[in-house]
Amino acid sequence: MLLRILIFILGICSINRSNLCCDQLFATPSSFSVIQSSLKQLKIEGYFSFKNFDHVAKDFGNRYHFLPSAVLYPKSVSDISSTLKHIFDMGTTTDLTVAARGHGHSLEGQAQAYRGVVISMESLRAPAMRFHHAGELPFIDVSAGELWINILHESLKLGLTPKSWTDYLHLTVGGTLSNAGISGQAFKHGPQINNVYQLEVVTGKGEVITCSKEQNADLFYGVLGGLGQFGIITRARIALQPAPKKVKWIRVLYSDFSTFSNDQEQLISSKDSFDYVEGFVIINRTGLLNNWRSTFNPKDPLLARKFSSEGKVLYCLEVAKYFNPEDTPNTDQNIDVLLSKLNYIESTLFQSEVSYVEFLDRVHVILFQKELSLYIEYLKTGSDSDACARGFD
Repeated sequence: MLLRILIFILGICSINRSNLCCDQLFATPSSFSVIQSSLKQLKIEGYFSFKNFDHVAKDFGNRYHFLPSAVLYPKSVSDISSTLKHIFDMGTTTDLTVAARGHGHSLEGQAQAYRGVVISMESLRAPAMRFHHAGELPFIDVSAGELWINILHESLKLGLTPKSWTDYLHLTVGGTLSNAGISGQAFKHGPQINNVYQLEVVTGKGEVITCSKEQNADLFYGVLGGLGQFGIITRARIALQPAPKKVKWIRVLYSDFSTFSNDQEQLISSKDSFDYVEGFVIINRTGLLNNWRSTFNPKDPLLARKFSSEGKVLYCLEVAKYFNPEDTPNTDQNIDVLLSKLNYIESTLFQSEVSYVEFLDRVHVILFQKELSLYIEYLKTGSDSDACARGFD
């Protein structure tokens, strides 16, 4: 089912890219000058930039590079609304396109707008986060330009946390909610779009509309996971729950895909399971288990030392159990029971105990370490390495 969803999303992305390329045929230099002049006359709290925006013409996929005519750095929802209304009112006199850009982690150029307007959503941090935790269903009202990592840190101060995450937290709320927001908690709580109570959306006409399951439901469900095609999310009301303090983080390997997938299905269909379940493929990785030792401890060091990953196709099951320190004995017992039902390679059981924050922010730490290693290598060799080509941001 997940594979079908991914194929569908990629299909949508391809359609969007074709439309974007077609727009290039109708653009003329004189029309850009007129557009820029009209945008300059808009009264907004933020500002437009009409130069030095090469950074918004690329994304994580690094396959497309389309320069816009302008970039809007909004300070309020009104800035976005006024801009979209202005462009809508131009009518058929322009083929100007608009794209909302969060942290730039799209793969197919969805956050780019060829000779159009890119809205830099990270500039929209107002209003400030507001927590509501008096009732049975706590939630947070937050700007779509806010990063999930900031929500994590602020919510933990109140002993709360969002239910579902992505593996990388340095992304905007509006960005992940416009896609789906999938990670290892999705089997238990659904993706991030399943944990939203309410949205504020700016439509293509520039209207600011509040929507939820009960109010303007068509817009609510269209925008969530809608790839920005039905409006721009400017605020979200996100469900919260009590936060754990610690995480038991575990990895095991399989050599047979059927065994691997059967164990995954068993875990996600069990009532009392792990809190996080993901899997991935590893191909011909030399010294794999030895590399894990920087983060994990092998259950049996002697057996682990004898295992070789070189030249093999392996399947890694990554799971985690959340807990509080006072519940450690019961948690350990529960994990032992769950692991006893799995059929992984015995010598590849690796475990680690980390804080809740360390676990959720693990990908950012790994990426930083890799970038730092590449940069150090570049400084030592002085060569035009991949590290130099990629940049160090």
